Amino acid sequence: VSRLCVCDLLVAQCDANCCCDPDCSAQDFSLFTTCSVPVVTGDSQLCSQKAAVYSLDVEANPPEMIFKLIDQVNPSIFCIHATNYKEALYLKSPEIPTPENFDQLLDKFGGATFSAEPDSWNLDTDAQNPPEANETSRYEYGVPVQTEDAFLRLPSPVVSSWCSDANPAGFLVNQATKCIRSVSVEKCDSIQALSMLFYINSSILASVFQVNITVQSIIVQSLDGMRTLLSSSEGLRLPMVLDELCINAVLGVNYHITHTDTGEIIEAAAAFVLGAISKEALTIEQSFEISFTQENTQPVPLSGNPGYVVGLPVRAGFQPQGYPFPAAFLSNKHSQLTILQSTSTQDCLAAQGARAPVLFGYNMISGCRLRITAAMKCQPLAQTLLDVLKGQSFPEYVASFGNSQAQDVLDWVPITQLHISEQMIPHTLQSSCQIPVSLGIEVKWTKYGSLVNPQARIVNVTATITTTTLKQLPSGRERIIPITSSVVFTDISSPAEPSYKVWPTINIKLPFDFFYPFV
Repeated sequence: VSRLCVCDLLVAQCDANCCCDPDCSAQDFSLFTTCSVPVVTGDSQLCSQKAAVYSLDVEANPPEMIFKLIDQVNPSIFCIHATNYKEALYLKSPEIPTPENFDQLLDKFGGATFSAEPDSWNLDTDAQNPPEANETSRYEYGVPVQTEDAFLRLPSPVVSSWCSDANPAGFLVNQATKCIRSVSVEKCDSIQALSMLFYINSSILASVFQVNITVQSIIVQSLDGMRTLLSSSEGLRLPMVLDELCINAVLGVNYHITHTDTGEIIEAAAAFVLGAISKEALTIEQSFEISFTQENTQPVPLSGNPGYVVGLPVRAGFQPQGYPFPAAFLSNKHSQLTILQSTSTQDCLAAQGARAPVLFGYNMISGCRLRITAAMKCQPLAQTLLDVLKGQSFPEYVASFGNSQAQDVLDWVPITQLHISEQMIPHTLQSSCQIPVSLGIEVKWTKYGSLVNPQARIVNVTATITTTTLKQLPSGRERIIPITSSVVFTDISSPAEPSYKVWPTINIKLPFDFFYPFV
């Protein structure tokens, strides 16, 4: 209970008047006026439990925080004696209903009552929850990933562009860094940061065992930049001096961590890029990256965390048919909103299937030309053009944030589809055909969150199909019409209110002799 802190809201920062915040120092405590959360307990229904009591000693100079750990007894006779139901100690992601498992879930949970009892009960609470049993078994967001010696290193530039190995990798924090490191070809075999062992020699601490970091792949880069993927049977390659070159030096490391839904790391792998360093080089640039994936799930590319990043694709999807209720959204083939991609031939019929992703913040326009002959039928032509403009599977929803998950229904914005018809050409009603000629997508977004670090959030998406009336052509005649697609991003954020008072403007005219006798 001494590690629980409900008022700790800022990551790696001290929260004001939060006496249990581990990020607060003695200097911070001297500025506190009170403890916003004086007592921290676990489950209030337990018969007996520990309680963390926080207070301020205002008579001390400077004021300091006082911490006490006491035993708290529940006076009620209806209390929980032992928490021996393991599945109730953490939140497990519920199974999402699908057409395949819906009948099975209905049989299990569809009745008035259902059993959730474990196979066996254990009243020995000391054996169930030994002290510090699972201190390092499950990680929380942002907590440094611990290893045997310290933590998993992810070198990054700190003050300057030089690499610092003191940057720990935070759990579930995807990072990508680049930094400069000083090298010497004569001493390359003794520089630890150039060796593969420096990044995989420590095992990650898990619950009852340690997770070794395995080598996923090795890519060798030549001096001219050409890369070669080595076979999986290749072993470790350590840096060494050969013909005045330092070969097998680490130029890049990509960590991939697999974890359970309860925050337990079960697998760790590293992909390396090795290269050669010439004797003239005094520095090299190294790149490092780390990503996290939950087991039994497919990694989904994100476009921001949480807000969209300018230049990354707008994520999209559709609600699958056959669901008994709107429980989830499935992404389309590429999980992206796309438009028609222009080709060199500018032929609409040849461009069918060529799509370009819609990048957040980028206004885009593309198009093609359609050659129409008298032999073309109206309905097949209109359907073909609609497929060219919208694609084979136009999404129904767009993710409001760059990291929106499929199961979070409220994080998906429906796409409003409109149809506009141009004015019909006179005297062509009997021999006319309505065909789509343009698709216009307007994405309205707003700045969300703090003014210091606003996050881009999509709030509305409108797709407008414009059709035109095409007159029946005489035999042997042709006509070329343009087909266009466009995307426009509109910022609808409300301007921040000024901190100063704005005085009203008085619109009056002074008399002509007001300043007489001065000009």
